[in-house]
Amino acid sequence: MRFLQQLKQQWGECQQSSLQPRTGNSSHKPSLPTENELLRQSTRRHFFADCQVGLGSLALASLLDEGTLKAAPAAAPNKITLGANPLASREGHYAAKAKNVIFLFMAGGPSHLELFDDKPKLRELDGQVIPPSYVENKRFAFIKQDATLLGSRRKFRRHGECGAQISELLPHIGSIADDICILRSLKTEVFNHGPAKLFVNTGSPRFGRPSMGAWVTYGIGSESENLPGFVVLHSGPRGPRGGTPLWGSGFLPTTHQGVPFLNGADPILNLSSPAAFDRGRQGDFIAAVRDLNSLRFRKMHDPEIATRITAYEMAYRMQSSAPELMDLSRETKGTLDMYGVDPATPSFARNCLLARRLVEKGTRFVQLYHTDWDHHGNPGTNLGKPLDERCWEVDRASAALVRDLKQRGLLDDTLIVWGGEFGRTPQGEPRDTPGRDHHIEAYSMWLAGGGVKGGQAIGKTDELGYYSVEDQVHVHDLQASILHLLGLDHLKLTYRFQGRDFRLTDVFGHPVEKLWT
Repeated sequence: MRFLQQLKQQWGECQQSSLQPRTGNSSHKPSLPTENELLRQSTRRHFFADCQVGLGSLALASLLDEGTLKAAPAAAPNKITLGANPLASREGHYAAKAKNVIFLFMAGGPSHLELFDDKPKLRELDGQVIPPSYVENKRFAFIKQDATLLGSRRKFRRHGECGAQISELLPHIGSIADDICILRSLKTEVFNHGPAKLFVNTGSPRFGRPSMGAWVTYGIGSESENLPGFVVLHSGPRGPRGGTPLWGSGFLPTTHQGVPFLNGADPILNLSSPAAFDRGRQGDFIAAVRDLNSLRFRKMHDPEIATRITAYEMAYRMQSSAPELMDLSRETKGTLDMYGVDPATPSFARNCLLARRLVEKGTRFVQLYHTDWDHHGNPGTNLGKPLDERCWEVDRASAALVRDLKQRGLLDDTLIVWGGEFGRTPQGEPRDTPGRDHHIEAYSMWLAGGGVKGGQAIGKTDELGYYSVEDQVHVHDLQASILHLLGLDHLKLTYRFQGRDFRLTDVFGHPVEKLWT
């Protein structure tokens, strides 16, 4: 009854405020609606918002009675304050070695056995059935346990003063061997592409968790005021399996999700204003929308409203900053040649150059996806010409990015990560051309800059390249290490959701101290 009385009172106030002088019969007076009419006009949302004995009020009374209702700590990054920039740069848990991350993600699973982990014994045993002890109780995506071993046809040679063994397919990366650290003992848990990509990027093989870039901007924000804190760039014939959740924000406020850029003057659809809509009119529109959203935020305290305000204002600023970012005309011919960039043609090389420009402007996390590394042995996806082409597309630009950052004094502050979601099996697939299945027990990545000690290799695999036998680095260890280099403690970077404190590394992970000591 109390709820109905409130509705009648509110309805009467609305009618009184809306009465206007009218012509005709001035004796007409509005009549109060019946209780059934009021109930039909009230939605469930109105009921829970206005009812003083609703579920929200009952929960509040329970918290007050137990003395458990407390304000969030002042430094909590998930405390939303109207007017404050949720992406404002802030300090981590301790002094950071890196300020920015560029993650060069090779989607599909590059073969460590063809690129970074030479195995003479595997060549010697080529064509033989793998010993049963290796594959007992193991599952694979395509091959069976009696698949025969496949020795690599690629030659390796030593590079740099460190003597790192790197394949002939990657001569440019070989030339920066003293600047990179090769991880040869990575292990993951998932052997299908989509879930495996999710696992590397979000710490979980299931949809719904925040991506690494989202966690980073949630923890320490971004130094860029005119560009997103987390940007995603694509190259290759298609997008990566797993799609937008790979750079999503999960249960974090959506202001932390990655922003995919297109290859063009306007990297985001509909970023430019219509021809007849000048800058002044648009500024007035943005201000009006901000004021309306602010009124709603003060009532609802919904972080997504603050995200909406930030997104509108960022898009407004990006109308000038984004075209400037994408315009490569000011880059020297020497720089373009070093990367192998044709400014008019979308490519991995162009994206590497854009990644450098983004971190120069303060973007915290840049992720490049280059697809089609899934070499099973079909025509177009085997370890012959298709692998040659993938390596040619990324080798020169990857090395150029390291060199360019170094000569500009940015490599010390920028962490570069290169690798995919898993490796490839020592066994070959029974197809018409050479190929390998997905392999989760051991594979390789490399890192450079951002406090990483170059000129070293961490980890070792057995003589077939099947298992890690020294310094195994789990995917959660890699994630913990990246956060550590950014000044974030992976145990403390948490977000409460559905009654649990979640983190990127779930309940696992240890920073790999050999990376920086």
